[in-house]
Amino acid sequence: MSLLVVGLSHRSAPVSVLERASLNAEAQDKLLHDTVAAEPAAEAAVLATCNRIELYADVDKFHAGVAELSTLLARHSGVGLEELTPYLYVHYEDRAVHHLFSVACGLDSMVVGEGQILGQIKDSLARAQELHTAGRLLNELFQQALRVGKRGHSETGIDRAGQSLVTFGLEQLAAGADVGGWARGKKALVIGAGSMSSLAAATLARAGVAEVVIANRTFERAERLARILTEGGDTRVTARAVPMDAVPAELTRADVAVSCTGATGLVLTADAVAAAVEGRTGQPAAVAEDRPRAADARQQPPAAAGDEGCPLDLSAVQPGFSVMGEAAVAGMDAATLEQHAAWVAGGTAVDRPRESGRRGPEADAELIGALAATAASAGRVPEARRPEPIAVVPRPQPVLFLLDLAMPRDIDAAVHRLSGVRLVDIESLAEASADAPMAADVDQVRRIVADEVAAFGAAQRAAHITPTVVALRSMAADVVAGEMARLEGRLPGLDDKHRAEITQTVKRVVDKLLHAPTVRVKQLAAEPGGAGYADALRTLFDLDPETVAAVSRAEGGRNTENNGKNRGPA
Repeated sequence: MSLLVVGLSHRSAPVSVLERASLNAEAQDKLLHDTVAAEPAAEAAVLATCNRIELYADVDKFHAGVAELSTLLARHSGVGLEELTPYLYVHYEDRAVHHLFSVACGLDSMVVGEGQILGQIKDSLARAQELHTAGRLLNELFQQALRVGKRGHSETGIDRAGQSLVTFGLEQLAAGADVGGWARGKKALVIGAGSMSSLAAATLARAGVAEVVIANRTFERAERLARILTEGGDTRVTARAVPMDAVPAELTRADVAVSCTGATGLVLTADAVAAAVEGRTGQPAAVAEDRPRAADARQQPPAAAGDEGCPLDLSAVQPGFSVMGEAAVAGMDAATLEQHAAWVAGGTAVDRPRESGRRGPEADAELIGALAATAASAGRVPEARRPEPIAVVPRPQPVLFLLDLAMPRDIDAAVHRLSGVRLVDIESLAEASADAPMAADVDQVRRIVADEVAAFGAAQRAAHITPTVVALRSMAADVVAGEMARLEGRLPGLDDKHRAEITQTVKRVVDKLLHAPTVRVKQLAAEPGGAGYADALRTLFDLDPETVAAVSRAEGGRNTENNGKNRGPA
């Protein structure tokens, strides 16, 4: 059996695909059950966060496992397999171990070095244990991943390289300002009472907001979180709970809102946000133009004299550029360019000032003709220069700050275009984190991961041969017992003292003969490519494969039982 992971994350897929492929708790449970029911897989675990969906399995066939896991991911996510496949990645055996350990250390996170992923890995293991889909391999893998992640954070400064997604999101909302100064005195609304929402509420409280309002579908959970914030000794924040239907009214009072729920639909629509802004300012939240029209951003020169009959719109020509250049930027089709070339060749040239060294009308006609030929063959007009910069009308300062940490999103993306609102969501966080600086400690964490992967692989390979060694020693014990029984038949008068001495001597001989080979074979099996030594032992000593399999099942059952009883922090 071998470890296989199939998944997609913010590194392989756009946020829009991740959003559609996200799995709620019920879908994760069904995916786990269907995976272990499939032929190639014996164990399964799902790691689903706001920016990754990964399915881990212990499979006996690589290609069949990849096909089955990919199909199951597509089926349960609701995204067609053909659409999902280009964004999937596959890791196998040591590469799969390396991937999970890197994830646990925060190296693969949207914000490098963030520690929230450890809690999500722990939850993933607990879910697989509860549903009995995690056996020996995945129990050991995930528990070791938790230990590696904690080691990476404790032995290095990886925490300086990144922060939690909440902190990073608040920094983006503050737009470069100090988060503490930006948040001080503000009123905050937190929608949801799960782990991410709780972290957001606590972070806002420490940042110095004056009030935190918690809204949740289960009012008791919101009340509990509000009580924790109020009774906490490290902040002086005022916290209270409200039902979900109070969100529109609370949004009108709030300066900043954070939403992270498990809802499958939008929690805040663009209309609701616009109404909240209007309620705060008394002015409607107009839709802001992302970019003004080119005609509005520049002053149009008057048409040059003598241009009548020209098929190009010369009124749009910027001073200082040839008609050919403007045609190229405007993307004129070949036929229009050919008409203009004929028009220029007819002798009625455009009379416009030219810089020294510019070509005359005849040369322009030749160039335009060549451009037309290129357009006819290539099907498009090549761009000969950079477009002119367009003036951007500054947006008004935001009066409402929104942070959407949910996947799928809680807040309508159309809110980005509302004036008076600043929205930061998973998509904008992904773009911002691409430019985040990497700490020097990242290299040290990578070395830790590499060492831990090698150690885990060696332990797994050594464990793989253990059932064979146990079966070999069991066979040797049976041989000793058989020979002693035969000796008893030949020497019926042998007293107990001598019988015990002979038995002990034979056992010592067998143990000494087996000691060096079994120790050495375990060492060799722990090295890369050492899996064949178990087969060699079975062949050389003619061991019964069913006996070896029975030992493996017994060992796996004991490990699973022990791991199931100890589900505390690893």
